[in-house]
Amino acid sequence: MKQVRIPAVFMRGGTSKAVMFHTRDLPADREAWAPIFRSAIGANDPSARQLDGMGGGVSSLSKICIIGPPSRPDADVDYTFAQIGVIDDTVDYGGNCGNMSSAIGPFAIDEGLVPVPADGQAVVRIHNTNTSKIIVSRFPVEGGQAAVDGTMALDGVAGTGAPIRLEFMAPGGARTGKLLPTGRPVDELNVPGLGPIAASLVDAANPCVFVAAESLGCSGMEMPEAIDRNKELLAKLEGIRRAASVAMGIARDLDEAARIKSVPKVAMVTPPREATTLAGVKLGPADMDITVRMISVGQPHRAVALTCALCLSVAARLKGTIPAICAKGLAADASAIRIGQPSGITHVDAKVTPAGADGTPAHADYAAVYRTARRLFEGRVLVRGAAVV
Repeated sequence: MKQVRIPAVFMRGGTSKAVMFHTRDLPADREAWAPIFRSAIGANDPSARQLDGMGGGVSSLSKICIIGPPSRPDADVDYTFAQIGVIDDTVDYGGNCGNMSSAIGPFAIDEGLVPVPADGQAVVRIHNTNTSKIIVSRFPVEGGQAAVDGTMALDGVAGTGAPIRLEFMAPGGARTGKLLPTGRPVDELNVPGLGPIAASLVDAANPCVFVAAESLGCSGMEMPEAIDRNKELLAKLEGIRRAASVAMGIARDLDEAARIKSVPKVAMVTPPREATTLAGVKLGPADMDITVRMISVGQPHRAVALTCALCLSVAARLKGTIPAICAKGLAADASAIRIGQPSGITHVDAKVTPAGADGTPAHADYAAVYRTARRLFEGRVLVRGAAVV
């Protein structure tokens, strides 16, 4: 059977990469998308190398973005994100990818989906269909295309690029409908094989579960390779993730939680400490407000996933949460929050309206971050013919 050619663009967004499709170039029946995406990326590879597709062998490089006309009046484009399995055949629409969100605005400009601004500054309102949230993307335009060159350096990405500001508006309740799905800043999860453990369950940009690294016998400074070799620790974190999924109402039971792999994200947090990045740069406690080690789809991240960083920045503003306790040195009036992670420091902004004396729950006004993005390839991706039959 002949291979089928589908128009596509390959882009880096932040510290992730994805194959980008126009909705118009995919089947109208969304049930037919999954086999196309598996073939394009090279899913279900027991060797975890994805040599038969565009994926890079890790979750941050195994992604698909679909962009099309807006389905609501307050947006310029619709954007759907799909996380593709590396060693399995999952195609998960359960959450958004914040890093790839940074590529959506430039894609929309370069593909003619939105008008090119005359003043050189683009503002693209993105409706993420996974979370039903609006993301406002602001970036420079040069010569009718999204600017690429600039002075912004991004830890984990070589060189510099043009800055892209992403504002995740009212990010609370992205999946569960509530900023604190259980209504509590800290819950005690009963995890099979581990027992009771304290965790903060927060849903902002993407649902996340945060635990203190010390509660798992860790320093919080472990590097991704060391975590990946520690199968006992990974099993504990997966158990926590599944228990949190049920507690947050994402899954009905632990078996269903095991099948919903992309959310919630699970992360170990700790107060600022001395650390050395993957690039060998030494950091001190004064360089950060909190540190994080994050797992996504069973794999330790070399750079914290952007939606997790956004959720963490909001959680650090919520009184009584484990992240807020770890970031106790954070100035009350500070907007920028510096997150220490294996690749360096991630700078995020967050504004949270605290819970009112009348019982009004806390509200996340926005979470914002700066990223860079670049178009790497444009043309047609070839997928096995059986995938589109």
